[in-house]
Amino acid sequence: MRTRNIFAVFFLSLFSLTLLGCGATNTRESTGEYVDDTVITTKVKAAIFNNASLKVSEINVETFKGVVQLSGFVNSAEDINTAMRVARDVTGVTSVKNAMQVK
Repeated sequence: MRTRNIFAVFFLSLFSLTLLGCGATNTRESTGEYVDDTVITTKVKAAIFNNASLKVSEINVETFKGVVQLSGFVNSAEDINTAMRVARDVTGVTSVKNAMQVK
């Protein structure tokens, strides 16, 4: 009986620690947020790809907790504005940061 209680406490502790390890902090995403951000990144890249004036190979997309950062070198300031607008229109994007530069 005592051994059974020790195993129960051990597994309950292990389970609790596992849940705490998956939690989010200010600098780290939870597992669910990571998956959501991966989906947002994919949608933004697809939206850029579907825009004829933008080249997806020139624009890097990173997402952290719904905030999209666009970086890379583009041909004009108009391309920067278009990429920012396209990214903002994607569902799930909370804000867009620009780190793109004109060639």
